[in-house]
Amino acid sequence: MAKNILVVGGNFAGLTAALHLKRELGSEAEVTVVSANDHFIFTPSQIWIPFGVRKAEDITFPVEPMLTAHKIHFIHDEIQSFDTADQRANGAKRVYDYDEMILATGPAVDRSIPGFEVGGANHNITTLNEAIQTSEAWKQLLNNPGPVVIGAAQGAGCFGAGYEFLFNFAHQVRKHRMTRQIPITFVSAEPFLGHFGMGGLKHGESMLGMFLKRLGIQSIMNASIKEVVKNEVHLTEGQVLPSSFSMIIPAFTGVNAITSSPGLGDARGFIPVKDTYAHQTLPHIYAAGVAAQVPSPWHTPVAVGVPKTGFPAETMAKIAAHNLARKLKGKEEDAHKEFGKIPAICVMDTGNMGVIILSDTMFPPHKFELLIPGPQAHWAKLGFEKYFLWKMKGGHVELP
Repeated sequence: MAKNILVVGGNFAGLTAALHLKRELGSEAEVTVVSANDHFIFTPSQIWIPFGVRKAEDITFPVEPMLTAHKIHFIHDEIQSFDTADQRANGAKRVYDYDEMILATGPAVDRSIPGFEVGGANHNITTLNEAIQTSEAWKQLLNNPGPVVIGAAQGAGCFGAGYEFLFNFAHQVRKHRMTRQIPITFVSAEPFLGHFGMGGLKHGESMLGMFLKRLGIQSIMNASIKEVVKNEVHLTEGQVLPSSFSMIIPAFTGVNAITSSPGLGDARGFIPVKDTYAHQTLPHIYAAGVAAQVPSPWHTPVAVGVPKTGFPAETMAKIAAHNLARKLKGKEEDAHKEFGKIPAICVMDTGNMGVIILSDTMFPPHKFELLIPGPQAHWAKLGFEKYFLWKMKGGHVELP
């Protein structure tokens, strides 16, 4: 009898896990994806939404047709809690039983800092709707220019998006010839420029420092945000930064469905996993992507998270799906990969330039690390966006 496998989440990790499971198990499994969002979103391109460089329809597509073509069921529903003892997921529409489950829920945004709430004084690009709303704030700034604060708050892990938005913002300001009217300050919880939540890479700090100096951007590191109010950003240390516009990347937490299910996740709602991405104590549950717990190895003055972004999310999903398929076939789980040993592959766009970032491991020590700046990085980012959307729209997750 075919096993009933539930995948919760339909973006990078969720689609990757579901497609790999079906590819490895075929008719031996009924795979169902349940997601609160019925579209795939290429989140790396949300940095461009506020400036009109991309629209929502450019970076999204409906997932149901693709999943149906691969004989995977799709249900548009939001899971609200889990009953792990009875192996049930409680959705807004109905209850879903499962034999095995992969949690690829993505993140919730930590809105505990005053001003970070939806519609608050701090703008945001980590959700598509808020990136669209930020475009209105950008237009208002052009009409009424003033100082700007961009960065990443304490506990944040997606520092790359903060840097990309910073440099794209500066690029757009230059295009509008408003550099003097819109001075920019970069604030980050990182202990130094280019830490990225992964300990930094050789020459990264000096390279980013050079970029900021050339653009006239001031930086404040080891920054902790106390609150964001109209026209001001307040740091915990007491400094008050004037700000006509702010975009500070928040920390992520686990989604409400996990935090409201006792015994499933940790205090922040992330799933404790082995290096097979199986739950440490619940044998029928796996997790991948942001949902998986990855303790930060850093002891920094201000807390920083780790970058559980697209490539590592895909990698975790492939490992989880492979091991689950092996288990169902009565074989030993043979894929083991600690998060810190996943390679780092990233293209950081800066508007018309960029940096290609490569490393053999996410966390040091590194045997290989390379930063390649130049206009080719910008074109690589554009090309990768097109390739990845094509790949996922066709369900070709076997491709790199």
